[in-house]
Amino acid sequence: MAATKAAPRRRFAGEILIVICGLALAAMLAREPLLGVSPVKAEDAPQGAAPAETAAPAPPAAPAPKDGTEAAPPANKDAAVVPMLIARELREEPLPISLLDLPPADLGVAGAKLAVADNNTTGRFMNQQFTLEEVDEHDPAKLIEDIVKKVDAGAHFILADMAPATLLKLADALHGKEALIINYGSPDDRLREEDCRANVLHSAPARSMLADALAQYLIWKKWNRWLLVLGPGDNDKLFAEAIRRSAKRFGGKIVEERPFVYETGASRRSDGGYEQIQQQIPTFTQSAPEYDVLIVADEANVFGDYFPYRTWDARPVAGTSGLVAQSWHPAIELWGGTQFQNRFKRLADRYLRPEDYNAWLAVRMVGEAASRTKSNSFKDIAAYLKSPKFEVAGFKGVGLSVRDWNGQVRQPIPVVTPKLLVTVSPQPGFLHQTSELDTLGIDKPETKCKAYTQ
Repeated sequence: MAATKAAPRRRFAGEILIVICGLALAAMLAREPLLGVSPVKAEDAPQGAAPAETAAPAPPAAPAPKDGTEAAPPANKDAAVVPMLIARELREEPLPISLLDLPPADLGVAGAKLAVADNNTTGRFMNQQFTLEEVDEHDPAKLIEDIVKKVDAGAHFILADMAPATLLKLADALHGKEALIINYGSPDDRLREEDCRANVLHSAPARSMLADALAQYLIWKKWNRWLLVLGPGDNDKLFAEAIRRSAKRFGGKIVEERPFVYETGASRRSDGGYEQIQQQIPTFTQSAPEYDVLIVADEANVFGDYFPYRTWDARPVAGTSGLVAQSWHPAIELWGGTQFQNRFKRLADRYLRPEDYNAWLAVRMVGEAASRTKSNSFKDIAAYLKSPKFEVAGFKGVGLSVRDWNGQVRQPIPVVTPKLLVTVSPQPGFLHQTSELDTLGIDKPETKCKAYTQ
């Protein structure tokens, strides 16, 4: 019995001894190199012998791109190149009310650069490479001249942010050439309608689409009575006209229109300027007929933001201030929007604006068509962009396509406040025989565009 109890003790002691020996051996090996693999010192080398060849240092890692995008693999020399051009007419714009609304220098360009990186991520598997060149110019004639030269040199796809008149002159100058313009800057409906051009597509939503998106939500909320305040600018009048059209289309009622005259000067930005506004806006909105929403038309953003929280009657403000319809918003997190926003933030060190989204979408349209056709041919890509087969993902929950009657990209429109997404139009209950997206903007039976039917 004693021998039986002693056996486990002996086994345990043996295991302890093995562990101790192992630790001692490990300590010795840590102090002395293994036999046969000790490093050879230079002074120990035989005379006349060549020094031992050392391993070549590893090549330095490729530096991370300064713009924050993920480093793309080296371009294949045999890759089919799809060159693109982003052209901006530099214009003098009035300063916005808020310093937070000052436009960044790379507005639109940063969105296009992100899309080029996205295109090249897919392009490296398709043996395609996408490039982007910038052209900025104050003089419209010089801008058009420079673009024509770039097109003749092989840049067939032009992303345009310019005045409507300049865009039409550019389209006419490129008529008959292998060139396709994608307008990402102007919302003017006439560019999609009576002044449309067959060589122009539109990634920017039309002004009528934005007005319809807002109007649908107001009607859905049963806020049917609108007080319209419009500024003196030409674009303000165009936005007001779009609101009138939306009211007639969806059953809204404009109870009154009041022109607002903005007085330029520094008094409103000076000490006590808020007191002047605090007195002026309630007086201006006093004695209005009963209304549910005040809609302001101020596309230059020089007075509209003064209206929220200052009206005589406690009413919400919408239009170009307050509750706004626009192509994108920095707070959108739906449909993969979070990673999209984060990638842009790393690239540009700022938030994604609607103009950036419109430019991003324009470049992605070209990239999607090129990958689907497996071609860098202008004719193949342009034909596919205008075909019923074309569809591109745009972080909006549905595929985005091009209307075959005026070249406008059909897309859902976010309705937002300065900080949050409120809803996305089209709204429930607004139906269409083909696509609910075509309840936003000019529909095929109403179009005045002839270029796409010739």
